[in-house]
Amino acid sequence: MKTAYPVNLKKQKDGGYLVSFPNVPEALTDGDSRDEALRAAADCLIAALGGYVNDKRDIAKPSKFVKGRPMIHLSALTTAKLALYQTMRESGITRVALGKRLGVSEGAIRRLLDIDHRSHIGQIDAALAVLGKRLVVETQNAA
Repeated sequence: MKTAYPVNLKKQKDGGYLVSFPNVPEALTDGDSRDEALRAAADCLIAALGGYVNDKRDIAKPSKFVKGRPMIHLSALTTAKLALYQTMRESGITRVALGKRLGVSEGAIRRLLDIDHRSHIGQIDAALAVLGKRLVVETQNAA
């Protein structure tokens, strides 16, 4: 699952910047400077995608990279959580059913899916494995 989302930055008349995401219209924020706006963009995107999970919606897929356009890259843990959530949706498996397969409570699965909860990535990897998926982490040069 790719989770690098392109950002639209629009300079405002007052000198600040408005941030939006073409693939996640619910994610809107701003900042007094370009750097401040981009820092706020990451938190805004995470909150919006967490809302997708809470609303039981499919995770919005990001557009392809366009040279010169800023991208927000989600952390490995957040990406893993979103991948688990999306895999569960596609498999039609409930939190209760996944918990039974893993020998844990529904509450433990709920915490694994909670974007704000500090989970262990190994637990997410184990949950994905039960669903026939494998967690792969890749490194890239920083932009």
